[in-house]
Amino acid sequence: MEKLPKINIIYEDNHLLVVEKPVNTPVQKDISKDTDMISLLKDYRIKKENKKGDAYIGLVHRLDRPVGGIMVFAKTSKAASRLSEEIRNNTFHKTYLAVIQGTMPKEGKLEDYLIKDNNKNISYIATKDKGKYSALEYKILNTKNNLSLVEINLITGRSHQIRLQFASRNHPLLGDSKYGNNPSNINIALFAKSITFTHPTTKEKLTFTLDIPNRYPLKKKKKSHNYTIFKFYNYKQGGK
Repeated sequence: MEKLPKINIIYEDNHLLVVEKPVNTPVQKDISKDTDMISLLKDYRIKKENKKGDAYIGLVHRLDRPVGGIMVFAKTSKAASRLSEEIRNNTFHKTYLAVIQGTMPKEGKLEDYLIKDNNKNISYIATKDKGKYSALEYKILNTKNNLSLVEINLITGRSHQIRLQFASRNHPLLGDSKYGNNPSNINIALFAKSITFTHPTTKEKLTFTLDIPNRYPLKKKKKSHNYTIFKFYNYKQGGK
């Protein structure tokens, strides 16, 4: 029997649910038929609010299945519409932490045009006339043993964007078997750290930040890679 992930509710009101998406939990139903975030949150609302019918959960943005971290879901269609508009207008901000292989200039901006093959679930660098503009800003926080901890400000939100843009520059993310030469049994070192957006009804500017918890399953086997995001993060903050 599938073990259901525990939901970490970070913030909730009548319009929003800000939660932590566990690693390897799909955002919505897919061919695996594994329990997804939308189903989990609908069930959460039904039980908490003692609903007899279905509960509304609006999908506003996505995280790749192997990626964990912070997400916001809408509890009303109005909230979903207004948050989606923020994303289209680039006023919805997302920050990630990642561990990449190798070293890069201390900070910079990556710009490409990406195209996705939906049948193969993989994205490619394309020409301007065929791809969608994709951009991110990054800052190197720490480098050790030919690995670098990177803070990423995602400007656009294309499918697999962070993974592909770094991999295309020969700096694939640690643990990424799709775009790098990593074994498939190692979790990808990518974490959605924070989101900033305007509340759809109060118009208040909100920022939610999630620290990488001890339970976060980025730990590798002893004989594999030396560092994970969590160890890099602690190292930067003065830990061992």
